[in-house]
Amino acid sequence: MGLFSQVGVSAQAETAGTVVRMAQAVSPDAPPPRKRPQTRLRVTPYYSPDGVYPRYNPGPDAVRECNATYVQEYRPSGTVIVPHMSCYWRRG
Repeated sequence: MGLFSQVGVSAQAETAGTVVRMAQAVSPDAPPPRKRPQTRLRVTPYYSPDGVYPRYNPGPDAVRECNATYVQEYRPSGTVIVPHMSCYWRRG
């Protein structure tokens, strides 16, 4: 019994010493740590957006071909049918 009682005393002494060291690690009059402001990146396009896509010159006699269909879209409220248009340029 005496052997086990000494082990319990030493474990309590080590725990108490650890708590005291942790409490002394931070001084009460130390200023709070400062946080750096987040770095802001400026993103600017290298062209002026005017709503035309794709950005290329199809030529002077180009013709725009468009196909319009209805497609199903699966949404949380249920399946709906919406118009879908796809266009491309071809030589005239």
